Amino acid sequence: MTHTKRDSWGRPGGTTFHFVDDGVEIAFDRARRAAGDRDVRIAGGGATILEYLNAGRVDEFTIALSPVLFGSGVRLFEGVDAGRVALEPVRAEPTQRMTHLTYAVRQR
Repeated sequence: MTHTKRDSWGRPGGTTFHFVDDGVEIAFDRARRAAGDRDVRIAGGGATILEYLNAGRVDEFTIALSPVLFGSGVRLFEGVDAGRVALEPVRAEPTQRMTHLTYAVRQR
């Protein structure tokens, strides 16, 4: 997802990133068709996670938490409908520079 039109970006090994600026549902539908029977992985920041959570399109997500203070940012779960969505911790994987936190998303 992007707010600006961009050309696709091919990477060594055959992965191609396609940038969609038509909204979460269009992006998700395109990714689902491309993935076939495989999982769809969405990469992005807090605003992207929030949009997909509220659209009911996330089964599980991982946050890469790094102890760097920038002075501002997005409150990750602000705006999530807590009456509809519950987060269940799955795992925490600490490394020297960050911790990966994985949550399953459950409907209430």
